Amino acid sequence: MSPLPVLADPSPPVSDVAADRQPSDTQNGVALIRIIVPDQAGVDRLNDMGVDLAEYKKPVDDGIEVHAVLSPQEAQDLRDLGFDLRGVISDQSDYAENVAERRQALARVAAALAADTDTLTVLRAEWFTSLDNQRFLSVEVKSSATDAQTVLTATWDSGPGTAPNSGGTATMSRFTDAGQYMYHRFSSPLAITEAPTKVTITSNRGGSVTADVSKWLGTPRKAPSQHYVSDFVDHYMDPTELTDRIVGLAKEFPKTAEIVDLPYQTNGYRRLAQAQFGTVAASTLYVSSKVYGNEGGNDISMALVNPNAASAPLTVTVNGKDIVVSLATSGTGAISSTAKQVVDAVNANPAAAALVTASTYRGNAGSGVVAAAAATKLTDFLKAPATVKRGPFQMKALRIGKNRDGSKVGVFLYCQEHAREWVTPLTCVETAERLLRNYAHDGATKQLVNNLDIFIMPTVNPDGAHYSMYDYNMQRRNMTNHCAANAADPANRNGWGVDLNRNFSVGSIFDGYSGASTSCTSDTFAGPAELSEPEARNEVWLTTQFPNIKFAMNTHSYGGYFMWPPGAYKSAGRELLPRVDYGTENYFWSASDHILSAVQTYRGTAIWPGRTGPVPDVLYSAAGNSADEHWFNRGIIGWDFEVGADLYNPTTKRFTAVGFQPAFSEGHEEAMEFANGQIAILEVASAFANDNQRPDSELKVTGTTDTATTFTFTTSEPANVYYTLDGSRPTLDSLKLTASGMREGAQQITVDKTVEVHWFAVDIAGNVEKNYKPDGNGKNYNKTTVKVGTGG
Repeated sequence: MSPLPVLADPSPPVSDVAADRQPSDTQNGVALIRIIVPDQAGVDRLNDMGVDLAEYKKPVDDGIEVHAVLSPQEAQDLRDLGFDLRGVISDQSDYAENVAERRQALARVAAALAADTDTLTVLRAEWFTSLDNQRFLSVEVKSSATDAQTVLTATWDSGPGTAPNSGGTATMSRFTDAGQYMYHRFSSPLAITEAPTKVTITSNRGGSVTADVSKWLGTPRKAPSQHYVSDFVDHYMDPTELTDRIVGLAKEFPKTAEIVDLPYQTNGYRRLAQAQFGTVAASTLYVSSKVYGNEGGNDISMALVNPNAASAPLTVTVNGKDIVVSLATSGTGAISSTAKQVVDAVNANPAAAALVTASTYRGNAGSGVVAAAAATKLTDFLKAPATVKRGPFQMKALRIGKNRDGSKVGVFLYCQEHAREWVTPLTCVETAERLLRNYAHDGATKQLVNNLDIFIMPTVNPDGAHYSMYDYNMQRRNMTNHCAANAADPANRNGWGVDLNRNFSVGSIFDGYSGASTSCTSDTFAGPAELSEPEARNEVWLTTQFPNIKFAMNTHSYGGYFMWPPGAYKSAGRELLPRVDYGTENYFWSASDHILSAVQTYRGTAIWPGRTGPVPDVLYSAAGNSADEHWFNRGIIGWDFEVGADLYNPTTKRFTAVGFQPAFSEGHEEAMEFANGQIAILEVASAFANDNQRPDSELKVTGTTDTATTFTFTTSEPANVYYTLDGSRPTLDSLKLTASGMREGAQQITVDKTVEVHWFAVDIAGNVEKNYKPDGNGKNYNKTTVKVGTGG
């Protein structure tokens, strides 16, 4: 099958432009317009005519596409000469938008220049160790001057008692997302030799701030018992193997494990059988079997025959599963059947139409004459061994727990939503093996299994993962083809499928959120509708069927990220799904230290501070992802792992990405360290289940003047604070402490008169400070007077 050029995308209609090109500042309606010419001679003709051509030329199905700057009259003149103009790329409305955007940017620059100094806020300043005990420094700082001309420089010491600039200095990168300034940071953590204690950041706008540098990760963990066993994976496994493994575990450990059959079977590792005829788009057609290849489609054949006679008619005959198209000829005996005529003849023949559907190539009119072709067997192109079932796949989850009656806090660990991420299911399997095989002799494991209800789904995307392992290793999506005939030819077969982590119902592309596509051949195709795919519906079913599930972990690769909701925004204005409240955000950060320290324990890998946080803060918008689905619809506290942290080369002093399918020696290590992390998530959930400790809180005045006082609240653990300023009794409907901003500390509350503040704190487990009843009548809340004025 010969490769064919991809057809040009359909062009928008030519814009209505009102005036001709004139030498004036307004540029009067001039536009950049697509022109399609049949060949290079057409390009040369435009050039010879003095047309203002851009430096752009692209082969398309019906010729060559070039772009020209034209006034309305010039455009009409070219049409009158027979040139094919196909739509505007940009016109004066785009120019006006650019000018307005530039004007706004210049205003920001002018405002920054007019300010005496900018204000710098240190978001994070940490040092950490990673592989081979190499030390690194990570700093994040926000400037009040948001323009691109603001440059921040960080200077740090070389440890306790040393001079401020004895360690080093580096310029920070300006981090923007969706066109908005976020903060300054290092592009990647800086290698250092000594652990610093202080870092000073200075701005070319005059701002300066000094902050303590804290240690990131490394909280000591209790060593496992001497009989603790691990390392249960020794090769990459396909979904059939993975499912057999968890079924075997359930049979081996019936007292602590069982299989949950999920209700929606997948479409299956199967495809329609196809064959394509032709090498030029206009003369090319393809046929697709009505049944899947494994169900008989692979037994069909089709031939395009030259009758070797003059004035022969176009006919279609069928013998069993063999289709023969006898092509029409002219009076001289030359083949005259076009691709479209053959397609219509095949589809009009009842016997042939019962076997196949014929189509022209990618929506082409099919006006080109076809060539004769010998009998060609249709094929589904699938290469997996017979051990991989071709029909619908029964997805399964392994449920682990001594008490599996819904009375214990549930945790959902799921892996391989994206097919090409081969390491992730090994992580889930390793975690399952450790829990079941250590239960009998390791006290810590016994406590987790006794105290929790654990659901492990090693492969959310079995069809796509089979395809990735045996047919196309970079397959991201499932295998379901939702494309119409204009994108369903066999050369597109590696471009079909739905991105399961874009198919959920919260913050989806159908709601206007960014980070997904409605194109059926895009790697982030969200599907034809929310929850269209059985794989996604199985996740929703599980978390709905078992409402005791309060925690979840979605494991992906690669890059070494640790993230949580919200996970999507609308690019216009970077409008995020609602952020979690301040207490929950602190809970995520607090848990991350425990979880990521467990990852680090295995071989020293540190997940960077800059790759830890809500998804949009550290990565991008992912419209319709599963973590948002579970959090916003069911209140499940969920994280996203991206296993496979970048590896640092001390010789080149550069970080290297590991990819989706590293050599198994590296993949094994990633599975081991992130299984540590999954175990740590279970420890976090267990602590939540046993948490009956009430939080304590304190009001802290942070600034005073003669006319105002600023204060905030601190808590003994991650908790939400509810408060009133009018002397009334605080309830869960009262004002709630928020964050000052993204990755910043607690809100600073300013009052301009003396007030009596009443408040209480509630932790994530629902424990209320002092056992106060917000919906009752008691007065055992906290209270203090915040004074404003002299002596305040």
